[in-house]
Amino acid sequence: MQRIILRLMKKVVKMADETLQGLKIAILVTDGFEEVELTEPRKALDQAGADTRVVSPQGDEVRGWNFTDWGQTLPVDLKLDQARPQDFDALLLPGGVINPDKLRIVPAAIAFVRAFFDAGKPVAAICHGPWAIIEADKARGRRMTSWPSVRTDLRNAGADVVDQEAVVDGNLVTSRKPDDIPAFNREMIKLFAGTRGQRETA
Repeated sequence: MQRIILRLMKKVVKMADETLQGLKIAILVTDGFEEVELTEPRKALDQAGADTRVVSPQGDEVRGWNFTDWGQTLPVDLKLDQARPQDFDALLLPGGVINPDKLRIVPAAIAFVRAFFDAGKPVAAICHGPWAIIEADKARGRRMTSWPSVRTDLRNAGADVVDQEAVVDGNLVTSRKPDDIPAFNREMIKLFAGTRGQRETA
């Protein structure tokens, strides 16, 4: 009996680890992304079985921001001009003040973000990440949250803004800050896992 229970427990753990198996997730950033808002969600996605790719208009590397100073440098998996939204199942938009502020003046980056919404694919954005959603004109009518300084921009873009650690509205999940990452990861994985179910039944 004990062996059967152990076998079942291992099976449950394995299933949890493979929640996102077969899904390809784009992480769109440039220099100045908040480091923990990329590394921690990416770790959670990878552990759930996803194939995550850093996409950037930058060159071969992007440099993170670690709260008060420059942080680590990460390799770019795919340059933006070579990335096709149709090749991905979902999109992650980390924050940081510098990163989304630079991305929102890159037309190809905003077109990349818009394509996920137009295709009904799930998007997860944290902190200042919703700036790219505003620029893509996809905030209107959505229930969202963000870093406090972004909320007026969201309201002006037509969003219903709330102050909660993780807000899910259809195919979109948003969070406010690094402290929200555990809740953000949980809701993001649930949302992205629903995409896997849609693919399997398609």
